[in-house]
Amino acid sequence: MNIPWGDIATYITAGAGVAAAIGAWRAAERSAKTADAVARIEEERWHSDLTPDFALDLVPAGNGQAQLLIHLNGPPSLRHLDHIAIEVGNDDKDHILLNPGPEVTQADVDAFVWGPFRFSPSINGTDEHGRSPEPFALHVGRGAQRAMQRTRPGFWMEGKTQGVWQGEYVGQPIRLVLTCRRGDREWKIARQLENPVFEVGV
Repeated sequence: MNIPWGDIATYITAGAGVAAAIGAWRAAERSAKTADAVARIEEERWHSDLTPDFALDLVPAGNGQAQLLIHLNGPPSLRHLDHIAIEVGNDDKDHILLNPGPEVTQADVDAFVWGPFRFSPSINGTDEHGRSPEPFALHVGRGAQRAMQRTRPGFWMEGKTQGVWQGEYVGQPIRLVLTCRRGDREWKIARQLENPVFEVGV
């Protein structure tokens, strides 16, 4: 069958138009993906640039008490934080109760602060276990303080004195995790503070 040259030219032109449309669509898709990737990279960079910079200092106050001084140094472009939650962390050991019973449960062990210091319960909205005080807001260049105290042996640790218990944490750091928010942005910052020398009798 003979196809007129005019029809052939029309088919070729139509095919070229389809190919061009597909090419343009693929180019637009690649461009959109590139723009999304660039936007994500820029967002991550901006998020990193705004990471809160804290100065933390533990000041012993005698009799096993201390004040945690928290100062938000910057960066200046951060301006402020709407929410700062500080949690004291455990050591790296696995604390599994081998023989749970009515006197002590795994929940008791999990709630216990396994470290040299905890936040002072009932002060600044701190929970009964001393894990974390109530969250608070802070502007760049300003500070706050939260009461802390040395941990004592768990009620189930029969025969273990305060001296023996704190002796297990000599040279071990005080571990803190700060969860900070401003608007829909969130940062988690882990810090370690030096454990002050334990004085016998406190």
